[in-house]
Amino acid sequence: MAMNIKKGDTVVRISGDGGKDRDLTTHQGKVIATLPKENKVVVEGLNMVTCHIKPRRQGEEGGIMKREAAIHACKVQVVCPKCGKPTRVGHKVEDGKKSRVCKKCGAEL
Repeated sequence: MAMNIKKGDTVVRISGDGGKDRDLTTHQGKVIATLPKENKVVVEGLNMVTCHIKPRRQGEEGGIMKREAAIHACKVQVVCPKCGKPTRVGHKVEDGKKSRVCKKCGAEL
């Protein structure tokens, strides 16, 4: 199955855990990386995990660091730049070129 989300897209989370991140409407960010083989995406500011960093060299500091972890692509939805709403992605072929379009307003993504 092909992924409809690309690096640089603005996405909003549509589902997730009911724990510390209950308010789903405010959770949006830019896609940093896509992992098509695993069908996952890494989104800026979403799914933050705590990593314990061990010092590797003498003089280097260790500590606790927060970073983004991958989230399943089906749990996020692309935000249309024109209408500003979360939308499904449609495809349109013009002059032999395939482009992604917003299902709500028809704008090109």
